[in-house]
Amino acid sequence: MKKHLLYLATVLIFLASCSKKDDPAPMPVDSYVSDKSFKVVAYMPGYRDPALIPDAKYKMITHLFFAFLNINPTADGSVVSLTATEQSRFNVLKSKAAQNNVKFGISVMGAESIFATVAGNSATRAKFVADLVSFVKANDLAGLDMDWEYPRTTSTTDVNPNANYTLLMKELSAELHKANKFLSAAITPGVYASSNRHAIAPEVYQYVDFFNIMQYDGSGYDTSEPLNHASYKMTEASLNFWLGTKGMPKEKAILGMPIYGKSATGSSITYAAIIAASKANADVNVATVSGVAYGYNGMPTIKQKAQLAKDKCNGIMFWEFGQDTNDETSLIKAANDQLGRTY
Repeated sequence: MKKHLLYLATVLIFLASCSKKDDPAPMPVDSYVSDKSFKVVAYMPGYRDPALIPDAKYKMITHLFFAFLNINPTADGSVVSLTATEQSRFNVLKSKAAQNNVKFGISVMGAESIFATVAGNSATRAKFVADLVSFVKANDLAGLDMDWEYPRTTSTTDVNPNANYTLLMKELSAELHKANKFLSAAITPGVYASSNRHAIAPEVYQYVDFFNIMQYDGSGYDTSEPLNHASYKMTEASLNFWLGTKGMPKEKAILGMPIYGKSATGSSITYAAIIAASKANADVNVATVSGVAYGYNGMPTIKQKAQLAKDKCNGIMFWEFGQDTNDETSLIKAANDQLGRTY
């Protein structure tokens, strides 16, 4: 009997050994996988009161960025702490996002010259990355958005990318992805000849999960709509540049839309204020409020752009959450309806 038991044990050990050799090596449990789903992104600045946003509105977005965490003007690579008011509003938005299954992140901003200085030095760049990742982890955020406006080349005709921007995004991506956090970037529409048009190298695409293309503030671009700072024609040209000329992957392109108007002199007004003057303004792209004419995107244009994003991109983005109306004239609602999203 003992011999039979010994023989049986030997066979079982042998079979177990073979099984282990045949099984593939398990994947690391912490390996990062980028989210490829269609996104509806909104920014909310720290100066805007979250009380403006009804709970139902959070159902209409997938990602929300608090704007902004600022880079320290001393250029030492540190970031400036949120003020007490900003921290309070940050906490409210974070809680609301969690309750509505919205991915909540922080958007990082500062003077272009400070970004350039910090990114151009390995020590300050490393500190900047460490401070940002620490903030994201400490606040249990889903990710971070880099709003460097803008990385530049040496001249308007230089097509060589900004190497320091590439290094910053590479190093930041590595640390964020290691912590299972995403990285996005707010970028130029790229429709004008300038020193920022070619600053982002295609190499950067692999490091960044998605790009929020700021396709607004382009008054005069479309001569048929000179007051519209975010015409459909400008948006098409921007996508042709990034997806065509620059080869950005479709799944990483997010089409940006404004929820505000601009006058010929550059003054701004919220879409909510435009509609407060007259609900009929929701169906057009130019309206006069208190004697001043403003160009903006009404509901038909927003729906047209949402369809363009559905066909050619992987998401839409709004600047900004608190400028919208909260009724049937809402631009965020109009975009969701065009996309066929449930909320």
